Amino acid sequence: MSLNTFGHLFRVTTWGESHGPALGATVDGCPPGVEITEDMLQVWLDQRKPGQNKFTTQRREPDSVRILSGVFEGKTTGTPVQLMIENTDQRSKDYSEISQKFRPGHADITYWQKYGIRDYRGGGRSSARETAARVAAGGLARAALAHLLPQVEVKGYMVQMGPRKIDRSRFDDAAIDQNPFWCPDETAAKDWADYLDGLRKSGDSVGAVIEVVARGVPAGLGAPIYGKLDTDITAAMMSINAVKAVEIGDGMAAAALTGTENADEISMGPDGPVFSSNHAGGILGGISSGQEIVTRFAVKPTSSILNTRKTITKDGQDSDIITKGRHDPCVGIRAVPVGEAMMACVILDHFLLHRGQIGDAGGQIGPQ
Repeated sequence: MSLNTFGHLFRVTTWGESHGPALGATVDGCPPGVEITEDMLQVWLDQRKPGQNKFTTQRREPDSVRILSGVFEGKTTGTPVQLMIENTDQRSKDYSEISQKFRPGHADITYWQKYGIRDYRGGGRSSARETAARVAAGGLARAALAHLLPQVEVKGYMVQMGPRKIDRSRFDDAAIDQNPFWCPDETAAKDWADYLDGLRKSGDSVGAVIEVVARGVPAGLGAPIYGKLDTDITAAMMSINAVKAVEIGDGMAAAALTGTENADEISMGPDGPVFSSNHAGGILGGISSGQEIVTRFAVKPTSSILNTRKTITKDGQDSDIITKGRHDPCVGIRAVPVGEAMMACVILDHFLLHRGQIGDAGGQIGPQ
């Protein structure tokens, strides 16, 4: 299977399967001199790991990351950084009954149609377990950003679970880390808890919408046409398991606006340009404007559910299927730190590209 690498200068290759001995990431292109330790990476992996509450899969994985190369005396050397996370709580027997069947909503059938072989133990590479490697790589990207662009902050949160949305008038940054849903609306979080608990007990699942914001990103990152910053952000988010839609700024809602409403008017402030709004999500013509970069992505309901569904077998016979095992009733919960990781990787990658091509050049606004 090819195409397991993303990024241009900061390049991440993930490897491993859900029920293999380990998974991880090889990161090439990280600048030298970045302070990094396993404990620094573990902070981010602990946010994604399973089994932390009743609203996520009860698979118990410590997700302990090991740095195998590319770091000496606590700093990156500029050589490839190898990150490894061992799998310790696989239950492959849970999947033995589906070895000859295709789970509806899963990649089982398309993997088989493409490759003629599939790892039915938890989905192999199509499992959300793969995202642990991305979060480890994202932790390295965050450390590099702190070294090169310390003003940059990346923050993700859930804004919708199923049909239930947050009330943005109650948006509270402080609430995000105080509930299991990374929800900035305390009232919505309480409602979601009851809603999801009911779905979980009934053996069903539900989707979600995640918003990720990057603050402090300098103007000028990205390039016209085929090197757009929003192109790479969108591709990064879409590559996350179970994501079915991505938007930047107002996204699809921009189609309902007039030009007068949509235009982010500009005035001159004491420290440079000031925008009256941010419908564009911080990116114009594929290039960052200096505003907050805002993206949202929609995660479909977890396809592994305990309710009986119709399917077919590999020999073409109609059948029924129940997916046993331990699964997230809303996989969007653990997608929040994954989205943050992908944003950090893309921002760092585009900063390195920009620095390599432009250096200190670029148009100045205001008195010279």
